[in-house]
Amino acid sequence: MLTQFIYRLGSNPKRSLKFFFTGIGIFVLAMGLFALSYYHDPSWRYAGLAVLFPALGIAGYGYLGIFANRFSQVISARRSARQAFDNGKSK
Repeated sequence: MLTQFIYRLGSNPKRSLKFFFTGIGIFVLAMGLFALSYYHDPSWRYAGLAVLFPALGIAGYGYLGIFANRFSQVISARRSARQAFDNGKSK
């Protein structure tokens, strides 16, 4: 069941990369709002926080998809190596 979830999450690495870069871009926007609150009105800090948490979630989801793609490749290689070992052992 966990492997099916990993395969499904990592099935589209381009989409995961797009989510990751979008989250990083929004994160940079949040950091800009924090910097703006340093030089101007401190209430910009709250806008930065409001943007920061969704940015981290989007980037985290994208990173998880990228990781799942790599991990699913490891699982597939391990399964094929085990099958090859079992087939060679039974002969």
